[in-house]
Amino acid sequence: MLSLSTSFVEPVQTEADTVSVPIWIALSKRLLDLVVSGLVVLLVLSWLIPILGLAIRLTSPGPMLFIQVRTGRNGRLFRCLKFRTMTYDPNAQFRQATKNDHRVTRIGAFLRKTNIDELPQVLNVLWGDMSLVGPRPHAIQHDAQFWNAIPGYGYRYAIKPGITGLAQVRGCRGETSHISQMAHRVRLDKFYIQKQSVLLDIKICWWTVKSMLRGNTGAW
Repeated sequence: MLSLSTSFVEPVQTEADTVSVPIWIALSKRLLDLVVSGLVVLLVLSWLIPILGLAIRLTSPGPMLFIQVRTGRNGRLFRCLKFRTMTYDPNAQFRQATKNDHRVTRIGAFLRKTNIDELPQVLNVLWGDMSLVGPRPHAIQHDAQFWNAIPGYGYRYAIKPGITGLAQVRGCRGETSHISQMAHRVRLDKFYIQKQSVLLDIKICWWTVKSMLRGNTGAW
């Protein structure tokens, strides 16, 4: 299980200060966030949480939710919610999930493949920590590893992180064992920040749903 270490906090780089989002785009994105997240809570999570919570607890001792501290907009830390997909070890050190990882439970493998494990993050959206679409919030251990190693890495925190993002629907999921993999994600995140719009968010949400139905081959 991943740790909740909060030892890394880095301010957003100067480059991030140049991001200027028109007020109508910011307001329309927030409206989309509130409407979609509210509907998901009422129509899906209201019955899915009891069912999955029971299944997770019965198949693997430990809590239903996995709560991990991650970096949000402008470097502000927040607690990111997920359905727990790994065996519970409160003293474990951070280690990214890998293919055929023995820590992933049977139900956890299904949740990760379909992205259902991320659904509790709609609550993070309602609380204002996240958006439906944006750069994915990486583990703070990854931030510490890549912040100064990849030019413009901090730029991705100029806006709210997302439940899904352009990088994810373009196949950037799963393990980042090489710096080139993370650099590619950052390039796509920067492109999204520069081109963000409600229409693009709707497209990315639709692509995400299609990916969930097919099952993500890179999620393990």
